[in-house]
Amino acid sequence: MAGKLKTAVLGATGYSGLELTRILLRHPRLEKPVLLRRSVDNGSASDVASDLADVFPALYGNGGYPLHALSWAAMKQQGVELLFLATPHEASRALVPEALSHGLRVIDLSGAWRLKQEQHRAIYNFQDSDAVSAAELTEKAVYGLPELNGDRIAKATLVANPGCYATSVILALAPLLKAGVVDRNRGIVSDSKSGVSGAGKEPTAKTHFVSVADNLSAYSIFNHRHVGEIVEQLELGAAELMFTPHLLPIPRGILSTIYLHLNREMTPLEVESLFQAFYSGKRWVRVFQTPKLPQVQFSLQTNYCDLGFCLAEDGRRLVLISCIDNLLKGAAGQAVQNMNLMYGWSEDEGLL
Repeated sequence: MAGKLKTAVLGATGYSGLELTRILLRHPRLEKPVLLRRSVDNGSASDVASDLADVFPALYGNGGYPLHALSWAAMKQQGVELLFLATPHEASRALVPEALSHGLRVIDLSGAWRLKQEQHRAIYNFQDSDAVSAAELTEKAVYGLPELNGDRIAKATLVANPGCYATSVILALAPLLKAGVVDRNRGIVSDSKSGVSGAGKEPTAKTHFVSVADNLSAYSIFNHRHVGEIVEQLELGAAELMFTPHLLPIPRGILSTIYLHLNREMTPLEVESLFQAFYSGKRWVRVFQTPKLPQVQFSLQTNYCDLGFCLAEDGRRLVLISCIDNLLKGAAGQAVQNMNLMYGWSEDEGLL
C-alpha cells in the first residue's frame, strides 16, 4: 500500500526471525515484508526451503510466505528501505557493509556490530576483508537499547540489536549506576537463566531434550559473549561484574537475579522511586512495586522488561529481578521497537 514502509528479513527461518516476521506482518505501517534466504552450499533444510511454512508448518493456510534468494537488485526493485538481519554473527558482519552501500538502513539482531572495544569483540574472532571499513562501521553502529539510546537510534542507519541476557541485566542496573548508589568496589553478581530458544534453532548435544528436560545447567562461565555488551554499556570494569548464564528447561524467557551492595543506606521507597523516575515514559519497562517480584510467565509473549527488587533490612544489600521474553524484548520485539524509533513512530506500534 502507498505510504507504507517496505522491509525485508534475512533469517526468518530461525526462532527470532519467525517472531520478527509475525510482528512485521501485523504492523500497521508496513507492507508485507520480503523474506529472504541465504544461498549456501550443503545448507540445512531451512536454508533451501521455498516457503516459511515449509519450515514452520503452523503457518500453513495463510496465503504463503515465499522465501526469496538474497539479491540487492531485487530488493531495490521492490522498494525495500529497511533490512533486518536475523543471521549468524559472521554472516551479518559480512552483509552489513554491502547493505549500507546499497542505501539500506539495517537492524542487525546478531552480535556482529554491538561491541566497540576490541578485547570484547575478540570472542567472535571476526575476519574482516576490509578492516578499515569494518572499524568505521563499528563506530557508526548504534547499540539498539531504546531505553538508553533512543535519540541516537532515531538517526541511525545501522542499529545493533542487543543480546537477550544483556538487555535484562543492563536495564536492571542502569538506573542504579547512573545514580551512583552502587558500591562498585564490592562487585556485582548476575545469575541469569534462559529458556532453550536462546541457544538458537540448530540442535546441539546441550540443547537436546534429554539434556535439558528436568535439568538446570550453567555454561560459558567467565566467557559468555554478552558480558562485553554489559560492561561496555554500563561502563563497568571487567572485574566489577560476575555473570553466569544458566539453561532452563523451558522454551523461552529469561530471569536475571542480580546481587549488589549500595554505597549508602536506602529505603525501599527510595530505590523504587529511582527506578520509576529513570523509566518514566518508557513504554516497555514495568517496575514492580515492592515486595512484588517479576516472574518469567509475566513477560512471556510481550515486549516488556519487568523489574523488581528486594532490599535487605540493613538498607545496603540489594537483589534485583529482571525478566524478559528472550525472543521479543531480547530480540525481535526490541528490533521492531528500534524500527519504530528510526521512523518516528510510537514505540508500541505493532507490539501490542
